[in-house]
Amino acid sequence: MTSLDLRVYIEDTDAGGIVYHANYLNYLERGRTEWLRAKGFDQNSLLARNVALVVRRLECQYRLPAQLDDLLTVETVAGTPRHCTVAFEQHVMRDGKLLFRGMVDIACIDATRYKPARWPEDLLSAMTLDSQNA
Repeated sequence: MTSLDLRVYIEDTDAGGIVYHANYLNYLERGRTEWLRAKGFDQNSLLARNVALVVRRLECQYRLPAQLDDLLTVETVAGTPRHCTVAFEQHVMRDGKLLFRGMVDIACIDATRYKPARWPEDLLSAMTLDSQNA
């Protein structure tokens, strides 16, 4: 599992100072990007290897609102990888309280053909280790 702290800025909110619902997807994306970075990978190096990671399916559960200036933590953990997909469970927390839960299926694809591809061995190992430690 990795954690990412982030602040809610005015640009994240609606007219009432509440985080606009679609912005939680941005928070999840940042969480997965930092999960990759913590495992020694980044999007540019994967693309250079002809590997792209794309959202295949998304499930969201909104529990409590985040507000302007809140300090949030995005927790990200990878599930057990399959042939070319993995499910990430992600939580957006404030002071230990769950505000938002996202389940995001990510697919590995060939970046030029846009077809499903097997996970690179080094990334597969990192995901497998993360899912075993969850």
